[in-house]
Amino acid sequence: MEAPLDLYNFVRSNFPEITAKADREHIRLWGELDPEFAYSWFGSLANALNSEMCKGTNHESHSKLFIFISNSLENCTKEIYNCIDVSFTENLFWQVPSEKAAPYWHALPEPLKELYLGFHRRAPL
Repeated sequence: MEAPLDLYNFVRSNFPEITAKADREHIRLWGELDPEFAYSWFGSLANALNSEMCKGTNHESHSKLFIFISNSLENCTKEIYNCIDVSFTENLFWQVPSEKAAPYWHALPEPLKELYLGFHRRAPL
């Protein structure tokens, strides 16, 4: 994958349930859905996952997505790295109570934990 658009298209194709929730969140925030704004859509994806956490959705239902995103950090372009780091990871766990965040945090792949801790300086627990 070369660009956030490639990552965006892959996630959309392979994770349709959370994609639909992220789309609704993105439209709520930005008024429209446009692949040109794939980078910012990953913030909406993080927000959709935060809603899932708050609802108590089992973390295992999103584990393949987290693994895919984490694996995408290996040998990726700077653009994809920044998209995952800034748009996705920095928004993850936002306003999620620590007891709801805990199962997701403990299951989160290490590369995503490292990005999160690099920005927030502490775990969301």
